[in-house]
Amino acid sequence: MVLENKFNITNSAELAKVEEKISKTKALELFKKGLLNDLEAGTFDSLAKIHKYLFDEIYDFAGEIRNVNIAKGNFRFAPVIYLETALKNIDKMPQSTFDEIIEKYVEINVAHPFREGNGRSTRIWLDLILKKQLGKVVDWSSVDKEDYLLAMERSPIKDIEIKVLLKQALTDKINNREVYMKGIDASYHYEGYNIFKTEDLDWFLIKNGRSRRLRPLI
Repeated sequence: MVLENKFNITNSAELAKVEEKISKTKALELFKKGLLNDLEAGTFDSLAKIHKYLFDEIYDFAGEIRNVNIAKGNFRFAPVIYLETALKNIDKMPQSTFDEIIEKYVEINVAHPFREGNGRSTRIWLDLILKKQLGKVVDWSSVDKEDYLLAMERSPIKDIEIKVLLKQALTDKINNREVYMKGIDASYHYEGYNIFKTEDLDWFLIKNGRSRRLRPLI
């Protein structure tokens, strides 16, 4: 099934290509324009603003809590009937240590609040928490796809694997352009999006002098 979109695309491969190009470009803007700096780390409100910025040109539901139940494989994410309560509880979770931050990340993944684009937006959200609380971010380019996906799959029952995996990938290069760009590419790779490189999109924007009217994340 192809999600309803603003381009009226009915082919899943075509939609995936358009979604990757647009949302990766928007992810690049988040970093280059410093649009994440004023967000409160660790709240659903900040996650919703990130999601809306990434996907608003593609989907009407960008930044909105999903109104359908969703699953991946045999795992069902939080039922719609409990979703808002779950998100309020996640907002209240502590985030002063690495372990607490990852536990919060695991819970937001279980909630999967959006119809699409959860993983890509929540990894940016996670880095925002780590950056503001610990002065660190994850170097996602050093995190193997299969190791990550397996660890996340097991995390609702046993989160030690994802904690160890991500702790090994921490870096203090919190404002490093290359770390961020390679991280976005890795994040999209986890979800099967591999057509466009963030560096190429950045070069294209510079070459063509693209000027986007930036919306603040408020």
